[in-house]
Amino acid sequence: MNWYLQTGKESDIVKSTRIRLARNLAGFKFNLKTKEEINKLKNKIKENIYSIGYGLKYLDLKDMDDITKMSLVEKNIISAEYALNKNETGAILINDEENICIMINDEDHLKIQVFSAGFELENTLNYAIELDQKIEEVLGYVTNKKYGYLTSLPTNCGTGLKASVMVHLPALEKTKNIDKVFYTLNNFGINILGAYGQDNVNNQNIYQISNKRTLGITEQEIIENIKIVANKLIEQERYARKFLAKDTIELEDIIYRSYGILNNCRKITLNEAQELISNIKMGTDLGILKEINDSKIQKLTLYTKPASMQKYLGEQYEPLERDIKRAEVIKQIIEEK
Repeated sequence: MNWYLQTGKESDIVKSTRIRLARNLAGFKFNLKTKEEINKLKNKIKENIYSIGYGLKYLDLKDMDDITKMSLVEKNIISAEYALNKNETGAILINDEENICIMINDEDHLKIQVFSAGFELENTLNYAIELDQKIEEVLGYVTNKKYGYLTSLPTNCGTGLKASVMVHLPALEKTKNIDKVFYTLNNFGINILGAYGQDNVNNQNIYQISNKRTLGITEQEIIENIKIVANKLIEQERYARKFLAKDTIELEDIIYRSYGILNNCRKITLNEAQELISNIKMGTDLGILKEINDSKIQKLTLYTKPASMQKYLGEQYEPLERDIKRAEVIKQIIEEK
């Protein structure tokens, strides 16, 4: 089973963990512009893919259909900007489980990404470092004794490490405490953004927290800072859920109404589905809603998104048709044995 359909540690709050390493290969300019330079980089990587191992496959973005690309965006495996801006010049190395994805020719030559379900910072970092060392051994990186790994953006130099966790915070949203909590955590040197990088409120109540600094700080210090912030968010979200649970009827009504609509609707928009799924996810985590399990909620979260839903069904649909098909997919997943 792919990592994004699994649950892990602290999965009532923490959806996933990602470790990303920005790297550039020796012998190549930064920010490659010409087709000749880009193809030279790609060919070097392709020629050495079997030496790297890890079951990685090479895929050019231009050879992938739009739905496949957007399904990777919906899983947060590649960014929307990369899919759009690097369509002609980008490529990825990815394994079957999709817990490794390396973006080629983004801001840097390589963005090495390793993903895990739940709260797994140390294990995911260790796996990413192991992969990184193998790639360095095979391809060779640009480094500097003083500044560490060199990157096209000065803000990524040093470790080149971006550690992030996705957190589900519906109770902090419902109690109107989310801005206050984020403000308090602002001094820890972290970014807090919406699920796809936007900083506005989102219907999923999912936020991504990641480190700002990569230079003058060790990998372990970065991980420790993210852990401190994530643990504080877990604590505050659980406290907010206990507060909501004091008004049992009100909370149960929100959760069961959400479940009822999802189970009986004949068409539903993505925004409404995301909000209702967020409610029933909280309901199952609190032990209020027993009619559905977390495994089905993981599927609902993914397969209600447009591209992933169309991949799941094996068909393409117009926007209005998608709302109808989304309702059918929801019912099908809920009724699975």
